[in-house]
Amino acid sequence: MRVLLLTVAGLSSRFSRSVGYECLKCIYHENGIEESLLYRMLHRGVEFDRTVIVGGFQFHELEEVINRDFPGMREKIQLVYNGQYREYGSGYSLYKGLDAVMGLEFDELVFAEGDLYVDRESFRRVCSSEQDAVTTNSEAILAEKAVAFYYDREYGIHYLYDTGHSLIQIQEPFRGIFNSGQIWKFTQPERLRESFGALSGGDWRGTNLALIQQYFGGLGRDEYRVINLDTWINCNTIEDFRKIKEIKGKGRG
Repeated sequence: MRVLLLTVAGLSSRFSRSVGYECLKCIYHENGIEESLLYRMLHRGVEFDRTVIVGGFQFHELEEVINRDFPGMREKIQLVYNGQYREYGSGYSLYKGLDAVMGLEFDELVFAEGDLYVDRESFRRVCSSEQDAVTTNSEAILAEKAVAFYYDREYGIHYLYDTGHSLIQIQEPFRGIFNSGQIWKFTQPERLRESFGALSGGDWRGTNLALIQQYFGGLGRDEYRVINLDTWINCNTIEDFRKIKEIKGKGRG
């Protein structure tokens, strides 16, 4: 069984401010639902047996859109409600999604944050990987917005993110640093179950990187792939969202 897990529970505060009213950015569009981030992610030409979507903010609107605009996919979509979307960080949404998956006999799982636009071919490369996979993008690594990872002396992977959007610190020599593409593939179900069970309640209240670090931090460099995403947009604002139309107009993505 192949599973896609998307987390879209957040308040979308920066996006809502840029639009001028409160809205859930994964379903935002200007000329039809086909423009929305959620629609694009679910129509990348990759078949999944189950798609788990974790919502919170404006959950009823999300449910209505999925019921109305995704009729051909609805039976494969499992909606999960994160009631702590205001209090906790992205880690709790990942917890809720994985908790819904742990009872399934799945073979592989792709996890993506729900505010991303990624080109079709890059997404296919991630999904078709036979190994575990982490992703990168080519944007500058800025502490105000980037999630980064670096290799230590032994090529161990370490993820970095400053929730205060101020400074990123590395306290040891490193071999390379990369901007994370915020999409991961897990091909070892038992390892994922062990990583899930190893984290305590407090670990899940911060970012989703606790689980990512737990799983990938113990892998050797040859045990996973690093896949660069050719076209990657993190839609924090309406200006970011409108970049998609520019890219599509140029025949990319």
